[in-house]
Formats: sequence, C-alpha cells, structure tokens
Amino acid sequence: MQLALGSAQELRGRGRPLLDGRRRLSGRRAALPLCFQTNADEPKEAAKAAKVPLAAATLTNGSGKGAAPLVLHAASVPAAAASAAGGAVKDEMEQLQALLASAKEAQQQYSTFTQEQVDKIFKAAALASNAARIPLAKMAVEETRMGVVEDKVTKNHFASEFIYNKYKHTRTCGVVEKDEAGGITKIAEPIGVVAGIVPTTNPTSTAIFKCLLTLKTRNAIILCPHPRATKCTVEAARIVRDAAVAAGAPPGVVQWIESPSLPVTQAVMSAPQVSLVLATGGPSMVRAAYSSGHPALGVGAGNTPAVIDETADVQQAVSSILLSKTFDNGVICASEQSVVVVDSQYDAVKYELTRRGAYILTPEQLDKVRSKIFVNGRLNADIVGQSAQRLAHIFGIEVPFWAKALVGEVEVIGKEEPMSEEKLCPVLAMYRAPDFNAAVDMADRLVNLFGPGHTSVLHTNPRNREHIDYFNATIKTVRVLVNTPASHGAIGDLYNFHLNPSLTLGCGSWGSTSVSTNVGPEHLLNIKSGIERRENMLWFRVPLKVYFKGGSLETGLGDLKGRQRAFIVTDKPLYDLGYVDRVTGVLDRMAIRSQVFYHVAPDPTLTCILEGVKEMEAFHPDVIIALGGGSPMDAAKVMWLMYECPDVEFESLAVRFMDIRKRVYELPGTMGQKASLVCVPTTSGTGSEVTPFAVVTDDRTGQKYPLADYALTPTMAIVDTHLVLDMPKRLTAYSGLDTLTHALESYVSIFATSYTRGLSKEAAALILKHLPRAYKEGGKDYEAREEVHSAATIAGMAFGNAFLGVCHSLAHKLGAQFHVPHGLANAAIISHVIRFNATDRPPKQAAFPQYSYPQGKQRYAELADMLGVGGGADAKPRQKVVNLILAVEELKRQCDVPPTLKEIIGADKESEYFSALDEMAENAFDDQCTGANPRYPRIAELKQLLIDAWERPISETLTTEPGLGATVVPLT
Repeated sequence: MQLALGSAQELRGRGRPLLDGRRRLSGRRAALPLCFQTNADEPKEAAKAAKVPLAAATLTNGSGKGAAPLVLHAASVPAAAASAAGGAVKDEMEQLQALLASAKEAQQQYSTFTQEQVDKIFKAAALASNAARIPLAKMAVEETRMGVVEDKVTKNHFASEFIYNKYKHTRTCGVVEKDEAGGITKIAEPIGVVAGIVPTTNPTSTAIFKCLLTLKTRNAIILCPHPRATKCTVEAARIVRDAAVAAGAPPGVVQWIESPSLPVTQAVMSAPQVSLVLATGGPSMVRAAYSSGHPALGVGAGNTPAVIDETADVQQAVSSILLSKTFDNGVICASEQSVVVVDSQYDAVKYELTRRGAYILTPEQLDKVRSKIFVNGRLNADIVGQSAQRLAHIFGIEVPFWAKALVGEVEVIGKEEPMSEEKLCPVLAMYRAPDFNAAVDMADRLVNLFGPGHTSVLHTNPRNREHIDYFNATIKTVRVLVNTPASHGAIGDLYNFHLNPSLTLGCGSWGSTSVSTNVGPEHLLNIKSGIERRENMLWFRVPLKVYFKGGSLETGLGDLKGRQRAFIVTDKPLYDLGYVDRVTGVLDRMAIRSQVFYHVAPDPTLTCILEGVKEMEAFHPDVIIALGGGSPMDAAKVMWLMYECPDVEFESLAVRFMDIRKRVYELPGTMGQKASLVCVPTTSGTGSEVTPFAVVTDDRTGQKYPLADYALTPTMAIVDTHLVLDMPKRLTAYSGLDTLTHALESYVSIFATSYTRGLSKEAAALILKHLPRAYKEGGKDYEAREEVHSAATIAGMAFGNAFLGVCHSLAHKLGAQFHVPHGLANAAIISHVIRFNATDRPPKQAAFPQYSYPQGKQRYAELADMLGVGGGADAKPRQKVVNLILAVEELKRQCDVPPTLKEIIGADKESEYFSALDEMAENAFDDQCTGANPRYPRIAELKQLLIDAWERPISETLTTEPGLGATVVPLT
C-alpha cells in the first residue's frame, strides 16, 4: 500500500477541509500532508521514496488517551521529497476517490438484493469470521501487544455467532412491517456507504461486528483501522469480504484502509460518498466523527463504577468484578474502573478480592502506580491491555505470582487521583462509603467526571427493589447493570437476553453520542413509512337509557328500584313551584331516601357546586337526579364529577382539544362507581340531558370553564312533556332556536356522521314545523310542545357526538360580553354563519380525515331539500342555501326575534359593541366549538360576521352570487 502527502488546499475537495490545526511558518501557511491508501496489493517500493511523516498524527488506543501528537513542520521536509510527494498525492487522491466510488457503486447494487439474498450473505460472513476466531485473536495480540488471546477468541466468537443468532430473522429489506387496518407500511432502506472506525483495543471483533451489521442492512463499509492494529483488522475484513462475495455480494461492499492515519480517517469520514460514520474509539475520534458533516454513531468514554451494598452477595460480586476486569486484560470500555463498597461490607470485599486473585497495593506501591498511569496528561499506552504481572514490571513493584488484578485503596475522586479515571488494564480503584446513598453519590461523581452515559453496576440483593430503583433513578448511565460483570453484561445477550448484543455502545447525550442504546441493525437503516389516509375511529355516545313522552317521569324513575339514596339538584323556582314533589313522590313510593339541593342559580358557580358536593359527601347518594334547565343539569354533572373524582383539576379539564379522544387531560375511569346521574329537563333547548358538556363559573375569578368529556354523559335521561307545558313564550322561542342552531351546526360539522346527520335533520324539521305553534299556543298545543321537547333531546344527541361550530363560538362571547341570552345570541348569528360556511372555495378548511373536501354548501342544500324549503329540483345549490336562510329568518320572525344584534343589544351600545369586536372575535376563534366548523375561520372573518349581524337584516344583503352577498374579508 502506498502513502502520499499533499496540502489541505489541494485535498480540500467540495469545499470541505480534511484537516484542522494548521500552523504558520515564516508568515506562510504550511502544507498539511495527508496519508491514505487504496489498494493493498500494490507494490510499496515506489511510495517509500515519497513517504513523509504526518504533519500531526495522534496514536490512540481505543480509550482516546494515546501517545502525544507527533508534530513535524513542513519546513523540515526536503524540497525534493515534498515535490515528489505532491505528485504522488494526486494519484493517491484519485485512487481514494476510486475506492469511495467503488464502495458506492457496490452499495447501490447491493441495495437491490432481496431479504433471502442478504440473509445468505449474512450467514456466510458470520460462519467464515467465526471459523477464523482463533487465528484472528492471535494476530490481534501479536500486533497490538494488548489483551489475551483466549479472551479475544471469545470476543470474535461473540461478534460473529451472537450477532448472527440475534438478527438472523430480522427483516431489513423492503417491507418490514405492515398494518393494513391502520394504513401504515414500513419499508427498510439502507443508509449507504458506512465509514467504520476500528479501535486498537478490540480490532478484529469490532471489524467483524461492523461488517456483519452493514451486510445485514445492505450497506457498504470502508473500515478505518487503528494504525497499531492494521494487519489484524484488515485480515478480519478480508475474511468477511471473501465469504460475502462468494455468497453473492458485490465485490466492493466491504473495503478498508491498509495504512491508516488520523488524516486518512478524517478524509474518509468527511468524504461526500459516505452516508454514516460508525465510530468506535476514543473521545477525540468520536468527536471527529460527529464533526465530519455526516450522521454518526459513536461510543463515549467509559469509567464504570461498581457499587457493592450491604445486602450484596460478596462472593458473587467480587467474582463478577474480577471476571470482567481481567477479561482481555481490561481493554473493554465497559469494564469496571472503580469499586465502591459500603463500610459494613468493605473488609469482607477486600478479603474476597485477595482470595480470588486481586492484589491490594501498599501505599508506597500505589504511589508508583499513580505516577505511571498517565504520561503528559494522557493514558500511558504501555499499560493498556497488559497483564497484572506485566504491569507490576512497568510500575516497578513486586506482586505475588497469582495476582491477576491490582487494587488501590483511594479516597479522592478527580483529576488529582489517577486511579479514579479510566485505565483500560486490570488496575482497580477501591473506595469506602459510609452508606448506600453515599456510595451511589460517589459512583455518580465517577461517572459524570470521566465516563458520563456509559455503564454502571450495582451489586445488591436481587429483591432489594428500593436500592435498585434508587440506583436506576440516580446514576447517569444508559446501561445500569445489576449483579452483572460489566464487560460481559454491557455488550448484551449474555447476562440478559433482552439487551441487544453489540460492540458499539451508545452513551446518549450524557456521553455526547446520538444513541442511548447498544447499536444494532436498526441504526443502519432508513425506515420509510407509507402512510395511507385512514378515517379515525368514530363514536356515538348517549345515555344508557332515554325515556320520553308525557308521563315518562314515573316510568324512568322506576328504573331506579334498588337504589338507597337520591340527591336531587335543582333551582329555587322549580322547588317552589312543586316540580321537585313530582320526583320525590315517586322516590318515596320506592322507599328511596332523598335530599334536595335547590341553590343552583343561572350560570352555576364553583362555590355553589362545592356546597352541593359537601352535602353529597355527607349524604352518600347512589343516584343523583338533575331537575331543571341547563344550569341545574350542568351543576349536577360537575357535582357528580367531584363526588366521584375529588382530585379533578378544573383548569386542566377545561383545556381546549382538537380531538376529544386525544385530549391532554382526561378523567379517571371511575365515573359511576359511587352514583349514577339521571337528568330530567324542564326546558326544551340545551339538550344537556344527553350531552357530555357542562359549564361552570369560578366566582372567585369570574372565569367560565366549559367542560367536555364523555365521562360526563348522564346515565339516564327522562324527557317528559308534562314538565314543559308551562314554559314562558320567550323561553320557548329562545330555547327552540337554540335547538335549531344545534341541529344546523351539527349537520355540517366536520365530525358529523351518518349516525348524527339523521338526528340533526329530524330535530331541524321538528323545530321548523312545531316551534311557531308551541310559541303561540304553549301548553294548549300538546303535540307541538312535545315535538319541540323531543327535538331538543334529539339535537343534543346529534351535537353531543358531532359537536357544533362558530355560531356557538360567537354566541358564547356575545353572552359573556353583553348578557345576551344564549338561544337569542345563536338566533342572531346563525343565518350569517350558514352563508359563511356555504362555499366551495374556503380560504381555510378544518382538518379531519372523514371530512374529505369542502361540503358546507352541499350539506345545507340537501338539508334545505329534506326540510322542504329547497325550491325544487331545478334550484341551484346556492339558491337552496338562500332559501334555507330565508326559512330560518321567517321562523325568527314568527317567534318575534329581532333580525339584528343592534335591535337585540340596543343602539345605545353601538360604540361599546364595536370596541369589543376584536376581543370577541379572538376569543371566539379560541372557543372549543370553532374546530368543528366546516370552514376554518380567520379571526378577521369572525369579526366581520359580528359586524354583518349588527346593522342590517341578512335578508337585505342575500344574493345567489358566489358568497351569497357576504362581506368579503381579503386574504392577507
């Protein structure tokens, strides 16, 4: 393999410098040589003449603490050599580009392979590398002078057999998951060309592991070995490549750099042909990977502490620690670097360590060890992966022949104590802690100072959940092992089969890496999600039973047989008029005790509700009966809620939602366990007896809380005509027009379904036909009164499931600002809202999968036909909508409802009204009802609706032209 050099300027490539740290010589920028290789079989003699030392090459050992950089100034390079090198580098750059192009081409070809072809290649490569585990282990120890042959055999075996066994059935090609019902198809695609950085500490096993992962995922890989482990790494890669190619893989899918250096590795990592950097090495190498301009998966530094608490099995703990620490002479980054022992176990652990082959250093010996762990601030490369006997020679101390690990008793944690850092050899620090909490604190400090995110170990009684949970919650590592040898436990699939096997261990953000788990095939895949449009699950929720018709009160209450205590919620007028006696009389005959709470006022307050709940808690009812209009029913719902769920948060429950099934706050699923709720309406309009809605006012702040949750749906509704025969005329008109608005808005809501639209249509038809008679004749026209009463409940079932729209949003704000009765406010706005929604070209449309396209105009037109006001088959849709609006306005006229807000609120309030427009429009936009409107409004459009409704009757501005004569709000 040839080596060459060239300046960073010459090798910049696509505007991306390959090296940092430029030095100036005599006011000029020095050339930065770059060393790389392309073909292992080329003769090297021609390159020798041009070979020049690197400008700055750092020798790392896998921990990131290698020898200090060797810096040779360009001025020391002979001119002739530099000239020759400059010519050679051009050729080498072309060869490097060819290498990268070859890998990319091979990967593109490999990306078309089927799962069956890939699995065949994956298996062949795994078998070949496993068969070579012993010679590769020998090569690694001979070349690196680190570690233990037998242990490297185990690592090679693990990298091939365990990885294959774990992922042999994993789908990594094409469709890997399909949910027909949900409309989701997940397709696996390869990443591309992977730059694989291989450390000197675990060269062959890491090379096997990374090659197998890339083969399984249809990627190509270019391995960049550590300079001190080049031969064994390349041989491992060659074995995998040859087996893969023999099994059908493209020849260039596994490639490598045979004469590596830091600049070469940087060049490969930053090459535009590379899609991902898979980096295993020291912190500087991992940082370089993350700075390469490509996505990277890296490993953080390790400084694993092992805590032994007072309940631990000392023999097992010590055995696990020594097994791990001496494995491959401690080069695995997850191996224990310190053991922290609680005071009560310290002597026993110390004894057991000695008994099992660890040598406890004397203070004098410990000082000698400290002096040689680090050289010039970096980990002494001579001690990495050396045996305890070899280390004793390096440190200049004498230890028994049986010593397999050296243990130093220390107290300090920090840079001033070399024993507290990562050592990558069988040298172990031992700390004494007064108690478990102190031990965990010391372990956490060790982790955060020198190995954040990597691995930690707790040795304790397996049933000591308190200590295990505390350790898990406190320590900042992504692998928190319990009663496990760290080296073996962290790599997975040995001491816990649910931890995926890997030789690239992510450390999360604590360790400045992008993954917080063991790296596997899933990290080398792009997963595409094919997302087909699917309609969400819909719902239809109403009370379990609805009794209706005149005289149904006694029948419905009869269903409560077996109940013991009934709590009746009503208002003072109904109580005084004797309506409550109709209920208590039936209850008395069934021997059901009752208590009456008659303090509910219009717009029920939180104080009122809390008083009711207090009485409930003393009375212990098993049924709650709400008797009255919307206010008593709303109050009863909230009392029921607080009685069942005392810890409910009103503020959270009132938070707006886009989809009631996905709201941030939800009620506990305990409603109805203490009591059921029966609603008996005495007015015909709110529909509250069958809806999941309630409104309560916090009288301390004046804030109104509209509550919505299907848990608030009453258990039973009793719709008895006899209870509404004496309704006042004005209340009849306003509540009837409220019912009509419920029907019209729920019919065109984006949540409307076939289950609700029929109810909406029937309610609208009943109101148009019977409200004028009920208004004029009252209880004398029993049929009209009964049909209007039924219409309110039917519309309630419709809008309780389909929701409403911006007419209600605006009416809520008109009521709050100017105290306009709710039904009257709806009547004043509804025709303008119909015109607003009746367009095929809305500036904005509400988003919901069942609502495929703008349908407001179409639905109003079909509703007009069904109500008999459409104008016949020849009428155009816009004409039908106009006719529907005129029918609504005629109904209002028959019920003596003024056509404009100016007449309703008063001309003297005009200045105040227009001053409040901006606030009302903005608040209406944020109203819960707005999201279901078929035309999603802009705030300026809501303001214009309020302006249009103020001055002139809509009948004076209606046309059949596009927009139906509405004032246009320009798009901004």
